[in-house]
Amino acid sequence: MISRRNLLTSLVLAATAGGLGPVTVRANVSGKERRLPWRNWSGSQVCLPSARVAPATVDELQALLASTTGPVRPVGAGHSFSPLVPTDGTLVSLSRLSGLIDHDGEANRATLWGGTRLGDIGQPLEDVGQALINMPDIDEQTLAGSLATATHGTGVSIGCMSDFIVGLELLDARGELHWCDADSNPELFQAARVSLGALGVHTRLRLQNTAPYRLQRRTVWREFDEMVELAEDLADRHRNFEMYYIPFSGMGFTDAHDITDQPPASTAKIDGNEGVQDLKLARDWLESMPRLRQLILGGYARTLEDEITIATSWKNYASERNVRFNEMEYHLPRENGIKALIEVRQALESLHPEVFFPIEFRYVKGDDIWLSPFYQQDSCSIAVHRYFEEDFEPYFRTIEPILRSNGGRPHWGKLNTLGQDDFRRLYPRWDDFEAVRREIDPQGRFLNDYLAGLFGADR
Repeated sequence: MISRRNLLTSLVLAATAGGLGPVTVRANVSGKERRLPWRNWSGSQVCLPSARVAPATVDELQALLASTTGPVRPVGAGHSFSPLVPTDGTLVSLSRLSGLIDHDGEANRATLWGGTRLGDIGQPLEDVGQALINMPDIDEQTLAGSLATATHGTGVSIGCMSDFIVGLELLDARGELHWCDADSNPELFQAARVSLGALGVHTRLRLQNTAPYRLQRRTVWREFDEMVELAEDLADRHRNFEMYYIPFSGMGFTDAHDITDQPPASTAKIDGNEGVQDLKLARDWLESMPRLRQLILGGYARTLEDEITIATSWKNYASERNVRFNEMEYHLPRENGIKALIEVRQALESLHPEVFFPIEFRYVKGDDIWLSPFYQQDSCSIAVHRYFEEDFEPYFRTIEPILRSNGGRPHWGKLNTLGQDDFRRLYPRWDDFEAVRREIDPQGRFLNDYLAGLFGADR
């Protein structure tokens, strides 16, 4: 029997054919020291740091900061696309400061090391009777990195990851530790919950969690017009809701999660990574024939059945992303989200037949964090992607003005062209953050060239 994936391929072809201690990582070749480059996940950001270190204890990290000079940038899993990390100074990885430190079962709170990967949090928390309130759809990021950039999942009543932080420990450029929460160092706490890594190194993070829960995830394929008509109602009715549009297909799918007591179970699933490769194949062969491309992709999508997965929460949120890409994402006032999505689709399909990655659309509750893109704004997030080997700039240059004109703020970890004046207009507490930053790091040691430009600092 021909698989659905082979069926799509056949249709396209037929249509066209007819760790050791805090060490400095360097290489030594013929007696000459050679620095090793760093690259992010997509390869779009590259730097040649003078040193790359991974301390095993906070004491080692303190000694490092006290003994080094020049810029220092903390680095997580490298899943950001914006130039937050690149430096010719020292890169500090917290990969060896990872795991659960302690927990409070009565308050459902837990303290974890900043280098803990999101995908490594679920089981330890479940073992002590807790669970994260929400998670993003990629769980490779470190906890500290996801907070630095206001990483988020989806849900109209749920904030970004930074909104779950109730306390944190920050190590400044002098090697001094600062504990802050709503009562202790409250201004530093407000600044540090979304900091871009510009204040120091987040060593320990205390999270407000919840009791373990199971989710039912339902994926339904729909026509685009039906999706945008139902989106607001579906978002309000389900705990978590997001949707994706497949370019040049007229079709997309909705994903909804709800808490359930049903036992774990799953229907047959489409492999998302194979699906993206199939969309690339359709683009490669049908780019010059958009009507035929829509006929084939849309017809294929209409044959796909609903998918239902029931699993413990942390197993149901994230998806494995093996096909690399570069991404731009903006967070818009909720009332502008659907309108902007329709405009983005029209611009994409009018001007960019080379695009095949789906458009992602999510919901996030507003918060009061100074540099959170969701500051005092319930939001819809729109994300667009380009294959990592292809030039993303023309496509993003077309889409970004649409997102900006609809009141969007860019995701801190995603590509954008905004500068200091733009961000100051978008963030009412921008100058308050900058005042805290100057106080905690007066020499700007935690600034790279990009951040120095945003904060008007002379590194």
